[in-house]
Amino acid sequence: MSQFKIFDKKHVLITGGLGFIGSNLAHTLVALGARVTIVDSMIPQYGGNLFNIEGIKNKVQVNISDVRDPHAINYLVKYQDYLFNLAGQTSHLDSMQDPQIDLDINASAQLSILEACRKHNPSIKIVFASTRQLYGKPQYLPVDEKHPICPVDVNGINKLAGEWYHLLYYRVYGIRSCALRLTNTYGPRMRVKDARQTFLGIWLRNLVDHKPLLVFGDGGQLRDFNYIDDVVNALLLAAAEEKSDGEIFNLGSKEVVSLAELATTMVALRSGASYSVVPFPPERKAIDIGDYYSDFTKIEQVLGWKPYVPLSVGLRRSLDYYLMHSEHYWDQSE
Repeated sequence: MSQFKIFDKKHVLITGGLGFIGSNLAHTLVALGARVTIVDSMIPQYGGNLFNIEGIKNKVQVNISDVRDPHAINYLVKYQDYLFNLAGQTSHLDSMQDPQIDLDINASAQLSILEACRKHNPSIKIVFASTRQLYGKPQYLPVDEKHPICPVDVNGINKLAGEWYHLLYYRVYGIRSCALRLTNTYGPRMRVKDARQTFLGIWLRNLVDHKPLLVFGDGGQLRDFNYIDDVVNALLLAAAEEKSDGEIFNLGSKEVVSLAELATTMVALRSGASYSVVPFPPERKAIDIGDYYSDFTKIEQVLGWKPYVPLSVGLRRSLDYYLMHSEHYWDQSE
């Protein structure tokens, strides 16, 4: 952690900071001595949860505002040393049902944020949270950064636009930006009341509630997963290292499992738990990408990042967290 001493007393802005990844990042940055400002819209569908900053709420500044509001963003980016740009609409299904909102949040708002930085704080360093979804259905595995881009949903197209805006502003205006293409991130503080962030969320809730896990298709789809602590480490490395400027990096894991294997591992964590293999709902089948796992060689070689938390350990930690705090993440009467 010695390379992260640079965050001590630095001013850090986290968009989407009351959500899953942003709040975990905020906890770590507070421990590192950073002066953290969180901006979050607290729109119910997007995962913001004030309980996520329990334990640090008196050590961070929280601004409840929307990244789509340019006046708020113009003010918030001033005097910040780092911006972790994590706000976004993450549901692939929602992006197909309401594409305009997805466009507004994942593309248009990103341009507004970058314009605010260009005008009011061009020396800021930005780390943008992108997604593996923009690759679409893999043409080869593992997927590296040179893989063709072919999004299968509106969310993937808009996240790609947001990502490329960041890289364009680096090339043209010198605003130091980079993008991390995240794979399936999981862990404490994620949205688990539904499947808007990831199917693992609703699986964890069902484990706690003694309901079966539903595995779509035949259960043979391959995936890789990153525990939240490893993702936070990648975000901090990307911010701290000049070598990340203007670059795109995949995250990923060499621990690749099928969804049926994952379900088997998870039900073993909870006495009486079970899973069922069921047909794909048509709306999800239309945007399913099949097998996917990443080649993260680039970030390993350039920034020295690799995941450390084994899947079995991360799942145990996640389940224990929701067994203890379930009342803060979903309505117990549902």
